[in-house]
Amino acid sequence: MLIGEVARRSGVSTRMLRHYESLGLVRPTGRTTGGYREYSDEDIHRIFHVESLRSLGLSLRQIGRALEDPAFTPSALVGDLIRWAEDRLARERELLERLRAVDSSAPSDWQGVLRIVELMRGLSSASAASRQQSVLAPAEGVPVPAEVLAAAVLAEADANVAGALRWALARAGGDGLASVASGLRSDDVDIRRRAVVAVAEMSGGEETAVLAGALDDSDATVRGHAALALGSRGGIEAVPTLVAMVAEGANDVEAAEVLGTLALGSGRAEQVMSALVEELAAPAADSAVRIRLTQALVEMPAALAQDVLQQLSDDDDRAVARVASALVGVLDERSKP
Repeated sequence: MLIGEVARRSGVSTRMLRHYESLGLVRPTGRTTGGYREYSDEDIHRIFHVESLRSLGLSLRQIGRALEDPAFTPSALVGDLIRWAEDRLARERELLERLRAVDSSAPSDWQGVLRIVELMRGLSSASAASRQQSVLAPAEGVPVPAEVLAAAVLAEADANVAGALRWALARAGGDGLASVASGLRSDDVDIRRRAVVAVAEMSGGEETAVLAGALDDSDATVRGHAALALGSRGGIEAVPTLVAMVAEGANDVEAAEVLGTLALGSGRAEQVMSALVEELAAPAADSAVRIRLTQALVEMPAALAQDVLQQLSDDDDRAVARVASALVGVLDERSKP
């Protein structure tokens, strides 16, 4: 079969057939008396083989190796294709996110687009200093897309850069809270920790519900950040987590201070005191736990804490009793005019 007819039947152009021949992929078996290329049935079968491999995304070089190298197994070929496809999809997802970020910022001209793209390039730099500089010195006159900052916050491991990103995100407005709060649903605990810290540094009121939801997180660090931030905002639902933090010795001083602040709220002192006293009486509470809880009582309103500390001064655990006695003295000094 001559090259023209092969091209018509196979859908492969004569130019591409000649290219295949030059690469050694498909060589016509014979020539006519006039010197024209003549393809056998086996040659045509090989053409379709080449085209099938091309449809999978292989380069012509890979196809040549697959056809000629006995050691090049189908499993190796498929493995290469999978990795190549994954890399391509990752690049396309990155491009899609960049396009969405540019679109969300609503630039009015090409200069605005270019400035936002430059910002995103800076945020993806391997240099922590460059990433931080991109945040602290954004393009003049172009708002920083909150979605871009949120994605960077959830991915950033460097403490200094993360701090700069959270600072920028807290001021960006828009959908920043929703974007970063999505990180609290991640299976990656590091992402959830970054998300809760970022939400804790935001203000506006809507973040309170997000922080309350994080109190049920499986990670103690996430729960702790959420409880401290929520309690500082007056969220009484943070009390059980804050008391647990005191008992466990995880940021116990800070947790006790927040409990003291909550106890100043109208009608809340009794609830906070009740939670502390209940934990003090827990059968599983050892001496160290009870000492931390006793120390936390000094942050409570003196009128309520005084009686409890007085009772603890006679506690069977002498270490707890000594701490309670000392704190009774502290409260007495505070009450003096």
